[in-house]
Amino acid sequence: MPTILAIETSSETASCALLHGDTVIARESSGVRTHSQSILPMIQELLAQAGIALKDCDAIAYGSGPGSFTGVRTACGIAQGLAFGADLPVVPVVTLDAMALACQQQFGAGDILAVLDARMGEVYWAQYRYDAGEWRAVVPPTLSAPQDVRPQGAVSACGNGFSAYAEAFAGHDFAAGAHAQVMPHATQIAQLARIAYAAGASVSAADAQPLYLRNKIAYTSAERRDIQAAKAAEASA
Repeated sequence: MPTILAIETSSETASCALLHGDTVIARESSGVRTHSQSILPMIQELLAQAGIALKDCDAIAYGSGPGSFTGVRTACGIAQGLAFGADLPVVPVVTLDAMALACQQQFGAGDILAVLDARMGEVYWAQYRYDAGEWRAVVPPTLSAPQDVRPQGAVSACGNGFSAYAEAFAGHDFAAGAHAQVMPHATQIAQLARIAYAAGASVSAADAQPLYLRNKIAYTSAERRDIQAAKAAEASA
């Protein structure tokens, strides 16, 4: 089985994981401002614990997004740098996919709605079905207002979007009992990346890219005021 080093920094928690043989070991740290400083020392700890060098890995995986703009750039950039140095391929993994796998592993869910806080009054979300060992995207990764999240059928929900916009989700059956603590983590990034790598879904370091669902990442103060005013007017209509 391939050995995969995974990096995930799309949220407030930075994590890295090493999937080596049948064993996955991981490290994590909190504090979004320190992600770029914390990841490399944690990776060194993982490799030392496993007794291998970076060049002994088969691929480097990263949480490609959606998520924090700075965070997904950090993960992609670090993965690229390490891959260039060790001459390894890179495997991008969608963060919402990783959340769905974590929800399935922790709660045995088969139909899963993953909702991640996108800030600015919006969420990233996707719906998945896990059946007979196979994953299928029922609704692909989407950016929308919380009130526009509309899963198909009964689902188990997860992600911090439910705690960030509790009022908007109040009264929806799918939000009741949502597992808000389930977030993207390098452990699931590594597990999904191993499957993708075996299927030939790796890319070169030069071709690695973040996944952005917003057409425009940064808004001016005036644009943010206009957005909020429009949303307030819609809510009062």
